Amino acid sequence: MKLTCRKQQRTMCAQYCISFADVEKAHNNIQDFIHLTPVLTSSILNQVTGRNLFFKCELFQKTGSFKIRGVINAIRGLMPTTSEEKPKAVVTHSSGNHGQALAYAAKLEGIPAYIVVPQTAPNCKKLAIQAYGASILYSEQSDESRENITRRIMEETEGIMVHPNQEPAVIAGQGTIAMEVLNQVPSVDALVVPVGGGGMVAGIAITVKALRPSVKVYAAEPLNADDCYQSKLKGELTPNPYPPETIADGVRSSIGLNTWPIIRDLVDDVFTVTEDEIKYATQLVWERMKLLIEPTAGVGVAAVLSQHFQTVSPEVKNICIVLSGGNVDLTSVTWMKQAERPAPYQSVSV
Repeated sequence: MKLTCRKQQRTMCAQYCISFADVEKAHNNIQDFIHLTPVLTSSILNQVTGRNLFFKCELFQKTGSFKIRGVINAIRGLMPTTSEEKPKAVVTHSSGNHGQALAYAAKLEGIPAYIVVPQTAPNCKKLAIQAYGASILYSEQSDESRENITRRIMEETEGIMVHPNQEPAVIAGQGTIAMEVLNQVPSVDALVVPVGGGGMVAGIAITVKALRPSVKVYAAEPLNADDCYQSKLKGELTPNPYPPETIADGVRSSIGLNTWPIIRDLVDDVFTVTEDEIKYATQLVWERMKLLIEPTAGVGVAAVLSQHFQTVSPEVKNICIVLSGGNVDLTSVTWMKQAERPAPYQSVSV
């Protein structure tokens, strides 16, 4: 399939921070530096949902999540033709996965990296950031705290900010997931994507609606962090009023000024799921598919298993769920004992 943007889609894209042309450019920028992750299937989950499910395994991506796509694209855009003009540093705030990706990419280019991480971030993610050679600084859980500390570090280091989800180059890089899925699953009817800040779902929506407008793009988020759902419902950007409490640490941030217009116009629906639904879906994937996804990746699976998703037309048969990452803090899995199996799948054995 030749991946070219339709004329009317080019016009439509002009109102957003990126166009499909940016995603195509990102694909060329990053393809030699990332893995083409596989798409797997599960007969038991097909049986449970009554649909054909395909799982885009970004947990097998470099640094353990999809985040490396956007980061590599952003870093390559910062690199000048001469080493003397290299950035003095790169800076970001992250719940963990973006920080790991930026630390890895900066190390490849020999650029110092400073990552602001909430103290509540999983230990495995904090340790990985340090292992890649970045300097780690801690903040409170709130977006305000993370952003204030990030600004201070930028001033002190004269570093360049690489935002985890609102930087256009990052959003374009995440859109390459959809380019791959449309080639790997030509019959796909819908993609289901976890949403926090919205960089991944925005990039995917731009790509899908440029290439295959009939394919649905669904966002999935925790009920405890439902700013995307509330924003769609109210028709205006509605951030989480306080730091949300959810096991899905990768989607605790709110959608932002760059991702909201794309989500508003191009994302077909938003599904919210409870904490127990996330835990159950994550455990189901671990035990049935033998894939060690992190709970954030379980959000999309939980959405497709949910009662609300049963309202989606049966014609939407072939569904690709993006398993966003696999950076699991194994010391925290005591939550499994607390998970209740949500209705209507009480009879599903794991």
